[in-house]
Amino acid sequence: MAISAINVRNQFKGTVKEIIRGSVVSEVDVETPYGIVTSVITTRSIDELDLKVGAEVVALVKSTEVSIARI
Repeated sequence: MAISAINVRNQFKGTVKEIIRGSVVSEVDVETPYGIVTSVITTRSIDELDLKVGAEVVALVKSTEVSIARI
């Protein structure tokens, strides 16, 4: 599958580092040159995308809100 056009400016190429499967939703950790990006997606999507640890992927980040907490 090739991505020919997409309206997401923040794209990070990386490798799947860990998958924590749940019955409905799962967590996917992607190691990028900038650090780890974690995505929560449906377990069905993991199966349909055939995601496995070590797979090369692109993390597409699109958000309308960024929260900040003081430390």
